[in-house]
Amino acid sequence: MSLILGIDTSTSSGSVSLLQDGQLVGSQLYSIEKSHSNLLHVMIEQMMSNAGCKMDELSAVAVAEGPGSYTGLRIGVSAAKGLCLALDIPLIAVNTLEAMAYQMYRRSTDDILYCPMLDARRMEVYAALFDKNFKSIKPTAPVILEEYAYEDILVDQRVLFFGDGSNKSKEVISDRNAHFIDGIVPSAEEVALLAYEKYKTKSFENVISFEPFYLKEFRTASSFK
Repeated sequence: MSLILGIDTSTSSGSVSLLQDGQLVGSQLYSIEKSHSNLLHVMIEQMMSNAGCKMDELSAVAVAEGPGSYTGLRIGVSAAKGLCLALDIPLIAVNTLEAMAYQMYRRSTDDILYCPMLDARRMEVYAALFDKNFKSIKPTAPVILEEYAYEDILVDQRVLFFGDGSNKSKEVISDRNAHFIDGIVPSAEEVALLAYEKYKTKSFENVISFEPFYLKEFRTASSFK
């Protein structure tokens, strides 16, 4: 039996999930104003209790590695690493945008491309692109939103934009093949589901050296001096 704990703290909406032998048995979503640190462990404990499971029964911990909020990612990854070290179990990392795309893919049958976007300040987003079969077309990368963004793809293909970064894309991408969905946030459910495939092939991270996938260098105020 496998029991995988999923954690996502990529944005201001955090979530945890529990997957038993590939089936979801627990999930909790929460929203924060400042930091995940006050709620994350409480949510994990409540979910485990509701599912009738104990922490020492976990087979692995899966975490959304990023991109996303610097602070959120640090908190989520630190919590995941701490649990893995304490319980001596594997750590599994899942790309946040990949998990977001999978969220839409498993709920849709449309012939459309999936473009998850996370806000990266100003007119920049973190984005990726997947086809209708969940095959990666464009890897995760920073994208500057401008009038001609995705023009080459939108010429003959429908693209579904979603995530908090897609709100900005509406302002500049005006094409009949561009479609938008509001309110889609990263979810630990998809993190755990994708991690299950990695668990079966033992695609684990080094718990000691693993770091979040920030995509861009973290810069403090002193960095600009």
